[in-house]
Amino acid sequence: MKASSPAGTDLYTLLISGLLFPLHERLKKHNSVTVRKEMELSQWWDEKRLEELRLSRLRQLLAHAQAHVPYYRRLFAEVGFKAEGFNSLADLALLPLLDKSRIRSNLEALKSEKARHLARFNTGGSGGNPLIFYIGRERISHDVGAKWRATRWWGVDIGDPEIVVWGSPIELGAQDGVRALRDRLLRTRLLSAFEMSEQKLDLFLDALRATRPKMLFGYPSALAHIARHAEAKELRMDNLGIRVAFVTSERLYDEQRQKISKVFGCPVANGYGGRDAGFIAHECPHGGMHITAEDIIVEILDPQGVPLLPGEAGEIVITHLATQDFPFIRYRTGDIGVLDNKSCSCGRGLPLLKEIQGRSTDFLVAQNGTVMHGLALIYILRDLPQVRNFKIIQESLDFTRVLVVSADRLNSKFVEKIESGFKARLGQGVQIAVEEVAEIPAEKSGKFRYVISKVPATHV
Repeated sequence: MKASSPAGTDLYTLLISGLLFPLHERLKKHNSVTVRKEMELSQWWDEKRLEELRLSRLRQLLAHAQAHVPYYRRLFAEVGFKAEGFNSLADLALLPLLDKSRIRSNLEALKSEKARHLARFNTGGSGGNPLIFYIGRERISHDVGAKWRATRWWGVDIGDPEIVVWGSPIELGAQDGVRALRDRLLRTRLLSAFEMSEQKLDLFLDALRATRPKMLFGYPSALAHIARHAEAKELRMDNLGIRVAFVTSERLYDEQRQKISKVFGCPVANGYGGRDAGFIAHECPHGGMHITAEDIIVEILDPQGVPLLPGEAGEIVITHLATQDFPFIRYRTGDIGVLDNKSCSCGRGLPLLKEIQGRSTDFLVAQNGTVMHGLALIYILRDLPQVRNFKIIQESLDFTRVLVVSADRLNSKFVEKIESGFKARLGQGVQIAVEEVAEIPAEKSGKFRYVISKVPATHV
């Protein structure tokens, strides 16, 4: 089946997606165009053919790790694992799990001896402690190709007007001249999810009406918040020609989906993944949450590390097959999910995630009414090397508590740095109480929340 451009694609988008973006990728030595085209064929393969591809690629990854990655060379020897004896995907269970602490302790040893031109990345830090890792060109190409394929499921191509509502300083701080030019050419406009005062929200709505994007992309909480503001202002936003709202990085709640869809007059496509784990799964127009099976092997494990059957909830553990330069093999995401053993009515052979019970990050409200993503304060704490763990509790608009587990005793200079950073976001009149604690217990549910806001929902 030959892939073609989505219906209704204009000439400018055809120029960008068919010529300028491929040239951009070729200059960066990425093969994302080839990856996307191959994926648009393999998505229709049956289960047996897909499994053969995955097994072949997994064998290559394991053989490379054994021969060229010091960490895995040592690990395989310790557990008596030989890549050449690998026979099935189930044999992955013979290997220990990889978690963030292991990566932090073995950062250099996880680099392939043959790796060149590695890019340093880190997670957003919503868990309070960002993970530093490395990505090679193969991994970047595959992640770009996978996302590109998914947007085309919804009739959106690279070059179509897009508005991104995001909160990471990695993107927000990278708006140099070259990046700004690239975004203009690709017709992508980036809006900050960190500040959502009424004035900012008015500007967001103005930007949407002026841009008339084919696609929205951002946190579900942020897009739902913008939608509620438009509703309160009685501004019609369902006539802008938006084809889809892609949401990611947080759990998508039914109320958010309904609100976004109603206000913007478009379907909502849920996405699941991360900088560390890659582009794991995305929702198609038929409702199936398709795993990027060509690149990602998903295991669902119980607390003892035992694989669970489809329909049973457990931790999502992934192996990314395009990570020879810095392997992610049996990587613990920390998220909870459920596999599905059904197929999607769209006809794609890609396996499905039935449910994702991922973490969510709360909003916080400043004294002046500015609504911001919880990451706005998390980033302040995560950049302090003494901080081992923390919890932010917004008791009211005037009082916020910060529980800190520190490697060293808190001193006045350290406390003042936290207070000044928080007051810059929440308001100079807000009382910030920094409390040093030995440990921070989990919630009654067993989950851990780094940001809790007790400000009434009417403020948000």
